[in-house]
Amino acid sequence: MKFWYQQSWLQWLLLPFAWLFQLITYLRRKAYQTGIFASWKAPCPVVVVGNLSVGGNGKTPLVVCLVEQLQAKGIRVGVISRGYGGSSTEYPFLVCANSDPQKTGDEPVLIAKRTSAPVAISPNRRESIELLYKAYHPQVIISDDGLQHYKLQRDVELVVVDGERRFGNGHLLPAGPLRELPQQRLAEVDAVICNGGIAQDGEIAMQLAPEVAINLVTGEQRLLTTFSQVNAVAGIGHPPRFFATLQQQGLTLVKQYAFADHYAFQATDFQPIDNAEIPLLMTEKDAVKCTAFAQENWWYVPVSAQIETTQLNHLIEKIMSKVI
Repeated sequence: MKFWYQQSWLQWLLLPFAWLFQLITYLRRKAYQTGIFASWKAPCPVVVVGNLSVGGNGKTPLVVCLVEQLQAKGIRVGVISRGYGGSSTEYPFLVCANSDPQKTGDEPVLIAKRTSAPVAISPNRRESIELLYKAYHPQVIISDDGLQHYKLQRDVELVVVDGERRFGNGHLLPAGPLRELPQQRLAEVDAVICNGGIAQDGEIAMQLAPEVAINLVTGEQRLLTTFSQVNAVAGIGHPPRFFATLQQQGLTLVKQYAFADHYAFQATDFQPIDNAEIPLLMTEKDAVKCTAFAQENWWYVPVSAQIETTQLNHLIEKIMSKVI
């Protein structure tokens, strides 16, 4: 919501509800910390990659990066996700590269395609872990989101912060975008990763770097710099970030269309956008939902999380120290 990131009379109107939300979340977390509410310990270490605010902050590229780094060291990694945006009614569910993103959600399919790691989805994260552990016996589980899912104990907590939008107006839901207040919570996590913008003291800087565009129909790869004028579409948490990325690569955006995060694309959505003479570029997350009806001039732009080598190695070492 736009008023979360600017001054508005509406945020002040909603502040009493935000205070109530703060009280409820505080009492809930304390109940788990003191044992009033039971939490569950997984049979292997769990790394939670989450955020404090609503909307896309760049968690999934970081998950992909961590999985690839751990796999390179010979570690068996499993990934769990809620499967947000999917329509499945059967949980837990094992996701593969060919799974239907309309059923499983787009991010789990993206992770499975990029990493070949086993991925399980369920609102009940314990069920997902038990399924993965029985089928694959992973040495570590990475949870894409779930920072506030205190029913699941975790060994490492990583928080991704949008370096440009930061924490918006600083208020909790519904007056602002926050699920928890950053002042105390960020001091308790293992690392804060700043996606874009300028990292503050103690934060790890991360950039999402695009290099190529991949054709949805043929699989052909082209350097982004070989494009000139393009149309662009994005159904992610913060579409302007994708559009700005393309412009930073020197591309001219003839048309740009922003959709809601996890939007369930249909072929008809592209009728006002598609033009055989102008390439259409989209995010990798959107592409997994558009392959079935893609046209020959549709391309997606995968991004990779780039973190300074020493800091990335430190993150991987922290995770590996938990692996038995």
